[in-house]
Amino acid sequence: MFESKNILITGAGRGIGRALAIAFAKEGAFVGCLARTHEEVFSTVKDIEISGGSAEALIADVSDFDSVSKSISSFGSSHRCIDILFLNAGISVDRERLENSNPANWKKVIDVNLIGAYYCSFAALPYLKKANHAKIITIGSGLGHSGEVGNSAYCVSKAGLWMLTKVLGEELKPHQISVNELIPGPVKTYQSSQRSNDPNDSLFDPNKEWIKEPDDVIPLAFFLASQPPQGPSSQTFSLTRRKI
Repeated sequence: MFESKNILITGAGRGIGRALAIAFAKEGAFVGCLARTHEEVFSTVKDIEISGGSAEALIADVSDFDSVSKSISSFGSSHRCIDILFLNAGISVDRERLENSNPANWKKVIDVNLIGAYYCSFAALPYLKKANHAKIITIGSGLGHSGEVGNSAYCVSKAGLWMLTKVLGEELKPHQISVNELIPGPVKTYQSSQRSNDPNDSLFDPNKEWIKEPDDVIPLAFFLASQPPQGPSSQTFSLTRRKI
């Protein structure tokens, strides 16, 4: 389905990013796996290559512009273009009411989830423009649309990512580059492990929500990555059961 496509995925060392990388490689894409943790990203690449796919490890911290710029420029130059960019890297390290929050942690969440997405988009745009109808897919959150008490840093970062999706989609229409947000809803990942194990957390209540494995996100990712040039842009697509 994605033969000859060059796909770059941030946060590809684990969770949803890892699942995306493996799935797209199985469909014939060459996948750039970008993450800051050496062992995790090389594990993803190794699993792809064992299965007969093609991938490249890119070690970078998305909150460090120089690091990201060098990695993405190297990937783009080597492969001429980037067909699809997944802005997936994200963290959640400050689940406190704002008055009790840690300013350094609060800023770190914004730096990774929002500023990092900007850095990656900025660095990738010259190579996205060289592709034939490229796509950017942001991995958002329903909390970026509705908010949650005691989780301001994450909610604000994802709200910013949502608006970046909308604005960038409009800016890139003349270049026939679509930009859409994919909201996975609750997924069993390392980042969500504390929440998913809390019986009082309504977001991970199986009676109210579909609690997914990372692979459950793949069909919607494939759908968005395969839309025609005149397809949707600046839109949100959600796998959550709750209203966002």
